[in-house]
Amino acid sequence: MELNTIKDAFDRVAKKQKLSCSKTQEVIDQIIQEIEKALEKILSAHDPESELDYKTVLSDIRTTLKDIAPLSQQEGTQKELNIALSKYSKLLEKSFNSDISKAYRNVDFDVHTVNQIIAGHFYRQGLFDLGDCFISEAEEPESAAAMKSPFLEMNKILEAIKSRDLGPALNWAANNSEKLKQNGSDLVLRLHSMQFLEILQKGNTDEALKYARSHLTPFSSNHMAELQKLMGCLLWAGKLDRAPYSALLSPTNWDKLAEELTRQFCNLLGHSYESPLSVTVAAGVQGLPSLLKFMNVMAGKKLEWLSMKQLPVPVELDKEFQFHSIFVCPVSKEQSTEDNPPMLLSCGHVLCKQSIMKMSKNHTKSFKCPYCPSDIEAGQCKQLHF
Repeated sequence: MELNTIKDAFDRVAKKQKLSCSKTQEVIDQIIQEIEKALEKILSAHDPESELDYKTVLSDIRTTLKDIAPLSQQEGTQKELNIALSKYSKLLEKSFNSDISKAYRNVDFDVHTVNQIIAGHFYRQGLFDLGDCFISEAEEPESAAAMKSPFLEMNKILEAIKSRDLGPALNWAANNSEKLKQNGSDLVLRLHSMQFLEILQKGNTDEALKYARSHLTPFSSNHMAELQKLMGCLLWAGKLDRAPYSALLSPTNWDKLAEELTRQFCNLLGHSYESPLSVTVAAGVQGLPSLLKFMNVMAGKKLEWLSMKQLPVPVELDKEFQFHSIFVCPVSKEQSTEDNPPMLLSCGHVLCKQSIMKMSKNHTKSFKCPYCPSDIEAGQCKQLHF
């Protein structure tokens, strides 16, 4: 679906709406102006020397309003707006499928795993009451709530960062410094750097220098360039906003710091940075148009569609949704599945299990590898796990 077409159509409708609004306001201003003129004439009648014919005033304003013809002026712009809106609504109906349930297939899910993913998403987002309620209503065991505790800690740290309080984050980083170092993370340095700048911004130059000696010196061997910039900030105490390194004070640095802490926190928990539920929904949304299009082709084969274990056509997804290698058997040209996994031959080449079964006549004879002259015994082949 080409979203640019929809955006262009929307822009045209918005332009027509602005034009209609502008024209309406112009007509209203004209009417107000004429009424105010008439009122001035009527109010001037209090002057004994003034002779005023009220009927003439009313007749004049009636004639003027008739000449302005507000309704006629509005009809033209309103008609153009209605036409644009009508075309836009038809384009939306054509571009979007309102009934996405057509893409539904019978897929076996582990309900317990799905419930944990949903509850974990709520806890990750800091929606602890909602997560507890979900676990209770889903009748999940109490052990499922164990995932709540670490996210409670993470949420408290992130809330403190929002308040420019780095204490909880520094304590957590200190307790996990070795693990962070093994992951190649510079989170500890970034936290201490931000704390140094916070102290310096308050005008405590001596305290900032003391903090740097205690907490930043250990990083001098690998991060000298960053430390030199921080030390340069000491010369601009009280006027850091005009310093050559004023970018270090950007509010976005706090957001990036919170993001990195979340990433490392989740990493140490064995979780991905992105919520599995968010990734699944986003990937599903991207693949949905292809599924709907294919379902329309199979409109007369609904039962076959519902019972299908594997899609007969590939669904292209962006790289961020591709987490595992995909193996296509060089003999059958089919993609490997759980029932037809990739198998490592004794010579080092790889084929799918079903191809090996066919070539070995169900393990009754040896066969030659299609890539080299080696004789292969099917029983010696080992399943590969990507």
